[in-house]
Amino acid sequence: MLADKDRIFKNLYGAYVPNLREARAHGDWNSTKEILSRGREEIIKTIKDSGLRGRGGAGFPTGLKWSFMPDPSDRRPSYLIVNADESEPGTCKDRDILRHEPHKLIEGSLIAGFAMGACATYIYVRGEFYNEAKVLQHAIDEAYEAGLIGSNASGSGFHHDVYVHRGAGAYICGEETALIESLEGKKGQPRLKPPFPANTGVWGCPTTVNNVETIAVTPAILRRGANWFSSFGRVNNTGTKVFCISGHVENPCNVEESMGVPLKDLINKHAGGVRGGWENLLAVIPGGSSVPLIPKAICDDVLMDFDSLSEVKSGLGTAAVIVMDKTTDIVAAITKLSKFYKHESCGQCTPCREGTGWIWRMMERFTTGEARLEEINLLEQVTLQVEGHTICAFGDAAAWPVQGLIRHFRSELERRILDRAKAA
Repeated sequence: MLADKDRIFKNLYGAYVPNLREARAHGDWNSTKEILSRGREEIIKTIKDSGLRGRGGAGFPTGLKWSFMPDPSDRRPSYLIVNADESEPGTCKDRDILRHEPHKLIEGSLIAGFAMGACATYIYVRGEFYNEAKVLQHAIDEAYEAGLIGSNASGSGFHHDVYVHRGAGAYICGEETALIESLEGKKGQPRLKPPFPANTGVWGCPTTVNNVETIAVTPAILRRGANWFSSFGRVNNTGTKVFCISGHVENPCNVEESMGVPLKDLINKHAGGVRGGWENLLAVIPGGSSVPLIPKAICDDVLMDFDSLSEVKSGLGTAAVIVMDKTTDIVAAITKLSKFYKHESCGQCTPCREGTGWIWRMMERFTTGEARLEEINLLEQVTLQVEGHTICAFGDAAAWPVQGLIRHFRSELERRILDRAKAA
């Protein structure tokens, strides 16, 4: 378990006011000029050596992503976009960082922007996060007034601006290219890739899109060293992580823990355990609503990191742990998620536009048992025709919850069909 001295986020629960004075008292904006003086290549190397992977869901190596940005001799301006459009059901980690630790994000934006040669950072905040956007803007104003960002940022000679852009609350804008389209004032629909944003991003210029948590942890890594960060977790799954625990637990919470912590320990220690005890556990969605659920038998031993969850055919995703006890109507729960994905599809790709509707309508019938046994395989085939056949990962996100249900709870689907047939 992670010791308090090793936690990066000191104010995750809002113990102190998120202003510049308090942020400095807790270590933010400390030796920022010295960090920038190390140069672009050294900063990127440190992030690579730390093993930091993107905390937004995909888990792509952060340092490698930064290195894709072209040299400033490209002559085009470069941009960093921070994805604060936290839309994944069950996920609320970035929201707490925005409202309680805004200066970590702003300092991280400056450092990451410097490493990539970006002239500005745009923080794209989910539309519903009104108060969070106000807190963030106030922190940005403080940073400008103190000379920490803007012209000659932190005395480094580097010019870097930070802007807040408020979105309209569309789930699809969590996809990086749809977010870029929205930032440009267009409909939030994903772009074909290639070209990738590092070559052609916002306004046709080199752009990197990173998650809030990813950027917010970089100053601590650069202060305390790559070896310190990589000492937590397992190989290829290093560092600390903010986990969101909700559902049928005694104390729902956000908590920063070491990567690779056992799921059972995470729930029992930090969330007060499953309602009714561990034996009352039915299933857990370990990484936000878009990843497949895992039943109790797997939850007993699984570790919370990218590779461990991938091995059990699920995923870490955003690390939003949704706990469901035995009172849960598991079929109805997944049906609700199917309805959400059907509603949020941008409609650009035919497999997604049509497939999400078919998945939801079939799931509605399975909830009441109004189906035939052979339709279980048909539903699975529909999900496979959506997964991997769209230009962004939304199709996968819509398919995986249903695939997880069929994989682990096929017997429950069959029972409902048979019970309805008997009643008729």
